[in-house]
Amino acid sequence: MLVIIGYLVVLGSVFGGFVLAGGHLHSLFQPVELLMIGGAATGAFFVGNNGKAIKATLKALPSTLKGSKYNKALYMELMTLLFEILSKVRKEGLMSIEGDVESPEESPIFSKYPAVLADHHLTEFMTDYLRLMVSGNMDAFQIENLMDNEIETHHAEGEIPVHCIAKLGDGFPAFGIVAAVMGVVHTMASVGLPPAELGILIANALVGTFLGILLAYGFVSPLSSVLEQKLHESSKVFQCVKVTLLASLNGYAPALAVEFGRKVLFSTERPSFSELEEHIKQSRSK
Repeated sequence: MLVIIGYLVVLGSVFGGFVLAGGHLHSLFQPVELLMIGGAATGAFFVGNNGKAIKATLKALPSTLKGSKYNKALYMELMTLLFEILSKVRKEGLMSIEGDVESPEESPIFSKYPAVLADHHLTEFMTDYLRLMVSGNMDAFQIENLMDNEIETHHAEGEIPVHCIAKLGDGFPAFGIVAAVMGVVHTMASVGLPPAELGILIANALVGTFLGILLAYGFVSPLSSVLEQKLHESSKVFQCVKVTLLASLNGYAPALAVEFGRKVLFSTERPSFSELEEHIKQSRSK
């Protein structure tokens, strides 16, 4: 929604200001120049990226129009789930969660938290490391290093669409200049026309530069910032799980381990200690 609102503000400010200054909107309608700019940018996008990058970018773009799913409610569910899992481990031993880890969809604990279970990557991240804890063959330092490497890989993959969109945005002004130069060439080839008609051709040519800059800084480049912010949010949830599980491996009680995880969250999504405690109590009473 914010992306759409932002686009409307950009369009209203630019074109509204142009009209207020006495301009005529029909003079900005140059579909041929838009075709040259958009087509060249699209072609360069396909030339400059491999199949995986193109697929990842196209998959990521729709997410810019959606709100973030990493909100306080999700984190409260996640930390309550971790508390229940670690409490079961503390009471019954690591082998008691083997069934929950192997089939989380059928687990009575995981099934209580559908928002977490719906996130396939998050569920897989948790169960993979809980499985390693059950195996008992790795110490906390080894698991921490493995977690860091996996989170780094996740972040590197998430940066691919960010870089692709940023480079695409950087190219639009240049393609706008290309369209403008083509318009100037056309104007120079028509130098025998009356001055009034030449003026129209020059104005049409300048629209190319205008469109390239507007599309770059008003529409395309801001999307890379949105994707980057969403990437940081998606990485934070893995860090929360990481810190919580490592605290448990180092001997802290479930309540303290969950507190470790709570502390790494962004302040805008972090529940207070009392909020989380109350949520855990309510969940255990169900």
